[in-house]
Amino acid sequence: MPYWLYITIIVLIVYVVISIALYYLQDYMLFKPEKLPEDFQFNYENQAFKEYNLETRDGAIINGVRFFPKGESKGIVLYLKGNSKSIKGWGKFAVDFTRHGYNVLMVDYRGFGKSTGRRSQKAIKRDLQEVYNKIKELTTEDRIIVYGRSLGSGFAAKLASMNHPKMLIMDAPYYSLTKVTARYAPFMPLSILLKYPLPTYKWLKYVQCPIHIIHGTNDKLIPYKTSVKLSQVNSKLTKLHSVIGGGHKNLNNFESYHKMIHEILNIAPQEIDLSTTSIHVKHSSKKSKTKA
Repeated sequence: MPYWLYITIIVLIVYVVISIALYYLQDYMLFKPEKLPEDFQFNYENQAFKEYNLETRDGAIINGVRFFPKGESKGIVLYLKGNSKSIKGWGKFAVDFTRHGYNVLMVDYRGFGKSTGRRSQKAIKRDLQEVYNKIKELTTEDRIIVYGRSLGSGFAAKLASMNHPKMLIMDAPYYSLTKVTARYAPFMPLSILLKYPLPTYKWLKYVQCPIHIIHGTNDKLIPYKTSVKLSQVNSKLTKLHSVIGGGHKNLNNFESYHKMIHEILNIAPQEIDLSTTSIHVKHSSKKSKTKA
């Protein structure tokens, strides 16, 4: 056997082995869950909350915590978290919405926290729709805000595309999970291997409510340019909010982030009479001639 052919076969074998490993191990690489015992007691200082368990049609249990604001409620925020830990830790971010008069419902995906069931993209989407349906039994859709953080942004876009919430807020979103993972394995056929492609850009096209995208300009995991690109998918309904200097995990440490949340939640959108603006004025493409 020629030496070059021998090397080619070895490379192909290694490539196939790595591809198989990526397919079967991707759950462990993509998800970093924190599992909690059934009898775990949530404890959040200075926050009123109640724990819920939803049994899905395939027998899984989706665990969630609902946080209550002081005074009359303006609505409810369905908060879809990132790919790590559990709502045990994520619950501390509920205050960013309860302080504005909103209830906040956080749920753990399958295999996270107290939630059970075999995880898949289809199963998670179905679970979240069931959660959304339960929320609709409590209030009208014009009082529901869907908030997705990092991993949760894709699922949030999907929910908003299938329903009619008051608004969609995406925090550090990705164009698609295939694009994110391709940065780390550019030579692998991820479009075939990835069980969680999560094509946010596709779902965003069908969203009919106001869309707010928040992203840090110094995000190393999901580059800021991702949100710039996403903001163009459904541009008429989308507003991009830039946290200057913000990374992927520290936006809550920036005052500008909290000002953005305040404006998004409290300032009603105003219709502009475009006939009174310069929207139709075009710059001349010809160079003006000046006399000496």
